[in-house]
Amino acid sequence: MAVYKRGDVWWFKFTWNGEAIRESTKQGNKRIAEQIESARKTGLAKGEVGIRDRAPVPTFKQFAERDYLPHVQTRFADKRSTLAYCRVQAKHLIDYPPLAGANLDAITPAIISSFIENRRKAGYEVSSINRALQVLRRMLHLAVDWGRIDKSPAKVSLLPGERRREQVLSLEEEAAFLLAVGQTGDSIIAAHVRALEGIRATKRGEQPIPPVDPFLLRDVSTVLLDCGLRPEECYRMRWEHVRRDSLHVPYGKTVNARREIPMSERAAAILDARRQSFSSEWVFPAPTHSGHIEQSTLKKAHAQACKRAGLSPFVPYTFRHTCLTRWAAILDPYTLAYLAGHSDFGTTKRYVHPNLNTAREAIERARKAQGGHKIGHTTEDPVMEKERRIA
Repeated sequence: MAVYKRGDVWWFKFTWNGEAIRESTKQGNKRIAEQIESARKTGLAKGEVGIRDRAPVPTFKQFAERDYLPHVQTRFADKRSTLAYCRVQAKHLIDYPPLAGANLDAITPAIISSFIENRRKAGYEVSSINRALQVLRRMLHLAVDWGRIDKSPAKVSLLPGERRREQVLSLEEEAAFLLAVGQTGDSIIAAHVRALEGIRATKRGEQPIPPVDPFLLRDVSTVLLDCGLRPEECYRMRWEHVRRDSLHVPYGKTVNARREIPMSERAAAILDARRQSFSSEWVFPAPTHSGHIEQSTLKKAHAQACKRAGLSPFVPYTFRHTCLTRWAAILDPYTLAYLAGHSDFGTTKRYVHPNLNTAREAIERARKAQGGHKIGHTTEDPVMEKERRIA
């Protein structure tokens, strides 16, 4: 062994491929120094044949903070909702200590099951737990793609029993809701008129602040009901996207979100009125960071409108479900999928909720297409029926 002592520390020196290697072992024990020298030579030999020492596997928290979150920040910088979704779900995963402290290759089904149980005890719905599991599954796949681990240590499966948005408004419920939001706008304008005639305005010269957009919720709800847009697509709509009698969606949740949607006369009239009233580039401007309305902008007003209309609370996404369900009764699947902005029919099927009335209408159309013949079994004997017709 070519080790030698300098002071209290042992060094080693040897030649490798014509190059002199001289390093300190930082050890005062000769035997340990010889082992370090041997390990150094082994490392050089591995490098010559393409073998590298495996990098230490990071913990889940380290991978999330160093790799995953910077990745989503770069990839979804222009999609604020997606970026916020990834951050929130990653935080939920990191906040669970057994998962956060585990190495990526040591995340077992038992740890995932304990995370699920912890979320259940905290009162989270199945849909909320599944969103976190989806992000966990994606993170493990990225860890494999980026070489942090050789393979995913555990299969992440979503929980069954997730409730989907299946509520569809009837024509009566739609009318009641639009009447309620219209009355709310009228009351806001009436309150401003009363304030103009009040003592503060007439005697003190304190002019009330005029309402900026009293019928905002009515206009947004009508566009969603008649055009089947996703709420965020409606919120971010610019005037350049309104083209005569259609709406152009340049981007969205999926690749197929780019589409052209014909407008109803009702929606077109509302947008024409808004174009004359607002000078902003946004169809639905608001004093927010983005300059247009957000999900939180209409949350309180929407809840009040449901209460005023006597309806059970529902989310604005219900307007899209309602529109697509009504379209499904008259449109072919290909056209429906295009107008909905879906990439596969499986997704479109989730938005279609046929009821007894639409089923009855479909059967009537089928009967007419078959020349009025009855569909199904008959209790009359075919031979007797033939003899009866001949007679």
